[in-house]
Amino acid sequence: MNDEVKINLPIQDFEVPDLRQSVGWDRRDSDFPALLGRCNFWAGVRNEAHKLIAFGYVAGTGLQHGYMEDIMVHPDYHGEGIGKALVSRLLEEADRTGLEIVTVTFAEAHASFYEKSGFKPCPGGLWKSGSN
Repeated sequence: MNDEVKINLPIQDFEVPDLRQSVGWDRRDSDFPALLGRCNFWAGVRNEAHKLIAFGYVAGTGLQHGYMEDIMVHPDYHGEGIGKALVSRLLEEADRTGLEIVTVTFAEAHASFYEKSGFKPCPGGLWKSGSN
């Protein structure tokens, strides 16, 4: 397997929506390629057939703070350490580019994964349009 995590890996418009669908998320086809132009950087992993099997990104102003989002690994590759490698590589790039703080939100079921990846749980808030 070619499981090297690459920063700003060239990605075709359909690839992230396909991966989102494989993990049970909405495709959000209209987000691509616009999303890639709006984030600080992204990372991806391809398998030996060059199919995108993992993806995640960090967005923000490019100053002190970034927000990590959409960390996903194709279900066929769960348990192989690819998610950990992806998050680790994104955090290395954040450090390299001068981001001092990276935040992430996650489901409670994933808390242990993110804590093992170096994140410290902290209080926060969430606002969602139409949730009143």
